[in-house]
Amino acid sequence: MKLKKLIEVLDPYRVLNFHDFAIKGVACDSKSVKEDFIFIAIKGLAQDGHCFIDEAIKRGAKAIISQIGTSESKQQAEQIPENCSWISVPDTRIALAKLAAQFYGQPSKKLKVIGITGTNGKTTVSYLIENLLNQAGKQTAVIGTINYRFKDKVIPARNTTPGPLEIQSLLAKIKEGGINYLVMEVSSHALDQERVNGINFSCAIFTNLTHDHLDYHSNMDSYFKVKAKLFKGMPTDAYSIINIDDTYGRQLLDLTKSKIVTYGLTKAASVTARDIRFDINATTFTALTPQADLLIKSKLIGRHNIYNMLAALSFASTVDLEPDIIIKAIEKFKFVPGRLERIDCGQGFFVFVDYAHTDDALKNVLLTLRGLTKKRIIVVFGCGGNRDKAKRPKMGKVACELADFVIVTSDNPRNEEPNDIIKDIIRGITTKNYKIIPDRKAAIFQSLKMARGQDIVLIAGKGHENCQIFKDRTIHFDDREVVRECLRSGS
Repeated sequence: MKLKKLIEVLDPYRVLNFHDFAIKGVACDSKSVKEDFIFIAIKGLAQDGHCFIDEAIKRGAKAIISQIGTSESKQQAEQIPENCSWISVPDTRIALAKLAAQFYGQPSKKLKVIGITGTNGKTTVSYLIENLLNQAGKQTAVIGTINYRFKDKVIPARNTTPGPLEIQSLLAKIKEGGINYLVMEVSSHALDQERVNGINFSCAIFTNLTHDHLDYHSNMDSYFKVKAKLFKGMPTDAYSIINIDDTYGRQLLDLTKSKIVTYGLTKAASVTARDIRFDINATTFTALTPQADLLIKSKLIGRHNIYNMLAALSFASTVDLEPDIIIKAIEKFKFVPGRLERIDCGQGFFVFVDYAHTDDALKNVLLTLRGLTKKRIIVVFGCGGNRDKAKRPKMGKVACELADFVIVTSDNPRNEEPNDIIKDIIRGITTKNYKIIPDRKAAIFQSLKMARGQDIVLIAGKGHENCQIFKDRTIHFDDREVVRECLRSGS
């Protein structure tokens, strides 16, 4: 693709020293630049790409995209080689997203892309929709927290939502594979950093908004405004599927021009549920949808999973899936990795591993489990380092109020001291039903030793993750593997 064709998606822009040439690649990391590449300088949280323009040129960049008012100036532009074009734009993050989409042939225009955003539930909803579409014979791809998958390919996820270049490269491969649908988790960081700006969404789903990521977004209002960007940008012929029971969800109703489908457990919702019954093994309810009333039986347990299933059923109503396909798909679906995943090694009590890493998510899971047993609930959890510190005491409070006994341990401490994180957690605890065991493996082993017949042990916070991140190292660590090791050894 020629430079002139590539930059036609930029508006506005200004250019100095323009030379049209065949672009061989697009990069925002100077070390990735090769001959005849275009380099986009991004001002990041830790480094400013404008400081690496010279390196990009030395590596072969023939065009530079810089941000007006950052560190670029007309004099700096005039000092670059004669055969290198300098293009200035108001926002290089937006430019990167648009250029990535253009370079890879606008693949999202040839796919039906479903974007799911919200604090909790994104991964479960993505798995449910994938299952519904597959049951209907639709070729489906997923980009999410656990992995990116399409056809027979499974790629470990580094971020819930990848950067623009990786996203568009994946979309191009997905399109070339003859796939019809892409289900995609859309994080608040991705929306704020314009990673999905170049994607054409046919459907957007809002699950909920609760306290999380405030180390990045500062406050809930800023957090919501970032989430709302997805819905504000939806075209009139697309769908916005919104949890109407959520306060922030109701605010979205007036912010989108798209067609709206609401879901929830209130009469006002387009898709709702009645006759809900839970037990430790399954959930049954009648789903009321615009097309039909459906008797749903699912292995997913808990009120929060009713909402997740209603979100998926709302999507099904927008693509007119047959009732028998919907019912069969949900009945066949077993679990989402690390989301209330049950570990059964023949022990006489119940063990669940869950990703809950916010106070609201932990509360939802514990309320679910509390409604399913009269026996004890034992919880093991910690909080991640270099993340929102305000939620730590809240999680401690929720855990000790709703569980019978809590073991506070380490999660992914990253660059923080584990004991400092634990101190933050216990500031929210006013009861005495807890114990501190910083070593996560030892904490899990202790919780399983404590359990008796029909008790429930919940290992929370890491879910599907298979590593633990410390200041000076990253080690392999999977809560599910540790639980099985302990149960099988009888220790």
